[in-house]
Amino acid sequence: MRRGISKLSAVFMLAAVVALQACSPVGIAQVEAISLMASDKTVVDHLVSYGSGKDCSIVRTEQGREYCVEDEKQITQNIFCYRNLGGVTCYDRPDPYRNGAARVDQNEHNRPN
Repeated sequence: MRRGISKLSAVFMLAAVVALQACSPVGIAQVEAISLMASDKTVVDHLVSYGSGKDCSIVRTEQGREYCVEDEKQITQNIFCYRNLGGVTCYDRPDPYRNGAARVDQNEHNRPN
């Protein structure tokens, strides 16, 4: 895990805190609050993330995003821009006139070494 605690030890720590509180509503609320402040996830979010192998959080749902990071849509733009006499013209497909023009983002100084 990125915080230096393994998933298994985090689950055991949460289970121990819940067991020590004797399942009182106040104890569970405290565990939920600590978990939410420390990792932006509730205890249920941790269980869902562990079970599904995804990074899930109710906080993202409150922000209008997907519950799990992996379920968010990846937007890819298909824009191909070429230089012309007046400036730059962009199309939705590569080189529609097949004139061999170089794309604006593929100049010599933009290519990796």
